[in-house]
Amino acid sequence: MATTAPAEAGVHKNPSGTATPGPRRRPGRVRRIGLPYLLLLPALLLELLVHLVPMVIGVVMSFKELTQFYIRDWGAAPWSGIDNYKVSVDFDAPVGEALLHSFLVTVAFTLLSVGLCWLIGTAAAVYMQDTFRGRGLLRALFLVPYALPVYAAVITWVFMFQHDNGLVNHVLHDQLRLTGKPSFWLIGDNSFWALLTVSVWKGWPFAFLIIMAGLQNIPGELYEAAALDGAGIWQQIRRITLPSLRPVNQVLLLVLFLWTFNDFNTPYVLFGRSAPEAADLISVHIYQASFVTWNFGTGSAMSVLLLLFLLAVTGGYLLLTSRERKPADA
Repeated sequence: MATTAPAEAGVHKNPSGTATPGPRRRPGRVRRIGLPYLLLLPALLLELLVHLVPMVIGVVMSFKELTQFYIRDWGAAPWSGIDNYKVSVDFDAPVGEALLHSFLVTVAFTLLSVGLCWLIGTAAAVYMQDTFRGRGLLRALFLVPYALPVYAAVITWVFMFQHDNGLVNHVLHDQLRLTGKPSFWLIGDNSFWALLTVSVWKGWPFAFLIIMAGLQNIPGELYEAAALDGAGIWQQIRRITLPSLRPVNQVLLLVLFLWTFNDFNTPYVLFGRSAPEAADLISVHIYQASFVTWNFGTGSAMSVLLLLFLLAVTGGYLLLTSRERKPADA
């Protein structure tokens, strides 16, 4: 009985009778697919160790009566439930009243700082769109405050705000005669304006950089057509520039808000461990509640409340901006 050998795997015959190779499985396909995830694994592990694990530990600490007596073994601290949260939000008690004052100061400081950073950054970016001699050098100078290390920049401002020999009082009092006597900038009510000045000085170049990048995507033909129609510079900014920059501004304002509201380095370097009452930002206030009074349970509860507030603001902002974007896309 005659037998025929089975056709080789992966070989097909076309109508002419010649054999053509069939589809073969690509070698190393699984390995190539899994390589990107393998490369991301170290970053994910570091994110887990640096952010998520301390966050979970902080939430657990907020439910414990953790003071300096249990620092050595914080797990042995007695469980207090939500007592730390009750103390933090009891605005009739000293702890809650101080936290509410710090929160209101932080809100006012953040709104003013973000608004001024956006306004100055937008004005500078629009001005830099015109071609003139020295534009590249001026752009580089604008980015110097953002490029400088925070500690070096703020320490420089500390010397400038000195009462007796600071540059600020020398200019305002000795040269311009705008004040009757040299002012104390690092204590009292003036500390709020000193902190706001430093925050805007080091924050507006970031807004300038982002908005300047967004302006590159606006076609120049729109401005030329608007100019032919008789539109002035302010009408062009209102009708073309700002609407075109809306997606960029939505992200920029959120990032500036989160950075400014959580800013700890600037007030800590500017005022030290104990900030004046007028410049008592909530980040420094939580630090004092935790590491100065050694009440880590209450400080952790305040941190969790701050996290929940920022999550609520961020979620509401993203929901609001997404609703505004849908009609425009439609």
